[in-house]
Amino acid sequence: MISADEKTIKAVHDDVSVVDEKADHSSDDHLVEGSDDVTELEFKTLRHVADTLPYTAWLVVIVEFAERWSYYGTTNSYNNYIRAGLPRGSTTGAVAWYDRENGVAGALGQGVQKAFAIRTFNTFWVYVTPLLGGILADTVWGRYKTIMVFSLICLVGHVILVASAAPSVIAHPSTSVGVLVLSIAIIGLGAGGIKANVSPMVADQYTGKLRKETLPSGEVIIRSPAITYQSIYLFFYAAINLGSCGAISAAFIARDHGYWVSFLVPTLIFCLVPVVLVVGKGQYVKTPPRGSVVLETIRVIGYALSPAWSLNPLQTIRNVRKPDFWDPAKPSSRNGNIPAKMVWDDEFVGEVARTVKACQVFLFFPFFWLCYSQIDGNLGTMAAAMKLHGTPNDLIQNFNPISIIIMIPIFNYGIYPLLRKWGINFSPIKRIYAGFLVAGLAMLYAAILEKFLYEKSPCHDNQPSECQNADTTPNQAPINVWVVSGPYILVGLAEIFASITSLEYAYTKAPQRMKSVVMAFSQFQNALSSAINFALTAVNVEWRYTWLFGSFAVVAWVVGTIFMIVFRDLDKMEDHLNIIGTGDRAGFADEAEIKDRT
Repeated sequence: MISADEKTIKAVHDDVSVVDEKADHSSDDHLVEGSDDVTELEFKTLRHVADTLPYTAWLVVIVEFAERWSYYGTTNSYNNYIRAGLPRGSTTGAVAWYDRENGVAGALGQGVQKAFAIRTFNTFWVYVTPLLGGILADTVWGRYKTIMVFSLICLVGHVILVASAAPSVIAHPSTSVGVLVLSIAIIGLGAGGIKANVSPMVADQYTGKLRKETLPSGEVIIRSPAITYQSIYLFFYAAINLGSCGAISAAFIARDHGYWVSFLVPTLIFCLVPVVLVVGKGQYVKTPPRGSVVLETIRVIGYALSPAWSLNPLQTIRNVRKPDFWDPAKPSSRNGNIPAKMVWDDEFVGEVARTVKACQVFLFFPFFWLCYSQIDGNLGTMAAAMKLHGTPNDLIQNFNPISIIIMIPIFNYGIYPLLRKWGINFSPIKRIYAGFLVAGLAMLYAAILEKFLYEKSPCHDNQPSECQNADTTPNQAPINVWVVSGPYILVGLAEIFASITSLEYAYTKAPQRMKSVVMAFSQFQNALSSAINFALTAVNVEWRYTWLFGSFAVVAWVVGTIFMIVFRDLDKMEDHLNIIGTGDRAGFADEAEIKDRT
């Protein structure tokens, strides 16, 4: 738990000046650290707006768009591909033209639970591998080279995936499943390495400072890096979801032409990734690797923890929460007796403290992603039990990215500026809390809809998605499939509040030389969510969906409320935390200082 009183703020960064309510207001004339001649008074009173984005940021957005198209254009088809068997008369998974009114594409016929297990492994793997990509980027290769190498690995995996869906392979389901899992492992390795680095790389392209600017209207405004990063990640997330709309074409291609063609199209789209990386090679802002920065961070934490340990766990917790917890890791506290391995300065210790605080925020996200995880499989299974009227059941899930694409400009150009104009501080912590609340609402909607589906389905709660007529055609409940779009839209709104903010938070709170690792840690929470979900495989069956969705709703609300209570004061530190590391120093002692110590 974090206390946001003035002592804690001082412990994060001793150079940050906290103005007490009773203090003299002359401090308003002081310049904001890291700014271009912006005073404290101007920072408090002038309107803050986003800066212009460099075109290289848009190139990185294109990379993310192509990678996400390839990812969602394949994974969103996995549920039907694995769960359902071949439609009658099909060798590719395609539905014959005379059955397309309510027919469902399929291939391997492995059932709901195996489909769920493979999809959950896929998600887990994709969000574990960013840790490797982040460490390689920050310590060895840099972000650009890491993305290029892992994009080639990912491309190999996509080629194997296409091969797994060839008619001759599908004819042997056990072989096809094995090749599919191999492709998932390779694609996940490649995609994970990209994910850890492309999101910080897009923000790296912006190098502006906090500064004043006079508009043609005569109004003086503040060009704010913090709001610019918020805007960057809104558009970045829009690219993610625009790319995920590739699943729309994938659903129709799989139904009409089979899965090998459906997987081939995203593979071709993915070829844009290395091409765009090469085209902009000389223009990107590239952050070089720092070498042992991860090791140095561990050492900082070790120096700080060493005197805090106690045989009494409660005492250890109290020691960790003390405002002077980080002091033992600061060279300034050593009275000149500085160990040779302490090659950083006090600024870097402040950055590590800021990173730890950000990582504490991320630890709540596995429970948010539990709600999100329902949209790529279980809700699709629910949709298969309803009247499709010519709509592929796995098409409905695209309401999630479509709703996000529509809502992002509304929030970026309308809602967020309006809130700032009204003086409402819709801070990162509040946005994340709102995301938890809306995600819980989405699960409540799904639970009620599933209960209604049980009542209307001819098979009731006995696997409605598998309910068939005597001629093996689907016997679906008399409910229009578009009703299930509600949870997808609500989860999309929750992502705008929570998921986008987590990207922004990971970038702005991480040390400059460790942003990929911190971004990977934030994404790792999705892997933890998948692990929890995997442990729930036994209850991921249709006749328990109502209780499953309802439980996730309660969990989201309870955990979200605990999150808000724990971090309710953290945003009082927001501006000060964003200042740390914005100066000219890199956070490490210079060469002459290190030589003096050794």
